[in-house]
Order: sequence, then structure tokens, then C-alpha cells
Amino acid sequence: MTTNRTRAADETAILKVLEGVYDAWDAHDADAFVADYTEDACAILPGSYRPSREDVRRSMAAGFDGFLKGSTTDNKVLGIRFLNDDTALVVSESNVVFAGETEVPADRAAIATWVLTRRDGRWLLASYQNSPAVVNMR
Repeated sequence: MTTNRTRAADETAILKVLEGVYDAWDAHDADAFVADYTEDACAILPGSYRPSREDVRRSMAAGFDGFLKGSTTDNKVLGIRFLNDDTALVVSESNVVFAGETEVPADRAAIATWVLTRRDGRWLLASYQNSPAVVNMR
């Protein structure tokens, strides 16, 4: 059974993993970007599937040298839910701010799902998926 104190420590550790991903993006460092991914991690983005950490690293390196050059991210964690003691689901607003932009246009906003797993006492990313955000769902 997990205590509130342990859960708070887990949330802090998970947020640190995400912060590392965001910082690596801002530094355009594909190796650091995947440093906290499991070997078999996958990423699903509109129109693409990257079935391993190496595939994610390779695509990010190409992006940082190409269309993502000079970009940053704008991220906001919307919630963390624990599926069990060693698996967590994070939902966030995860947006790319391209070079020359000051904010993300509403039609390019995205919602992301991150699945993290604890392995050998360390939280790692097992899966990432994002989809376009629906503007004004009501």
C-alpha cells in the first residue's frame, strides 16, 4: 500500500522526468530527450508511430536538425493518475513553439498522454501519445 508521502515523492520524480524531456527539447539534444525512456518505449503522434527509444531518438535528432530547429515547448501537466504502485498516466497540454513564434496557435494545440513505469526504483517513460486538442468542446 502506498502512503500519501510516497505518492507525493513519486509525483515529484515523475514531474522531474518530464522536466528533463522538456529541457532536452529546448537544448535540441535528442540523446538527453530519450535518456529517461525505456528501451521499448513508443511514441504515437498524428500520422506516425515510433516503436522504440532509438526510433524516437533518431526522429528527434532529425527534427532538431530540420523543422524543429529553434523550437521550444510549452507544457502544462493536467493530471497524474497512478494505475498501480509502478505505473502512472500523465495527461498534459504539450505544444511546440516554433522559431519566431511567441505562442502556439489554437488550431495547433495538443493534448498528450504519457505512460511511466518504475523500473529498478527509477521512473521511466514507456509511452507517449499526442493528439490535436479540441477547441471549445461544449
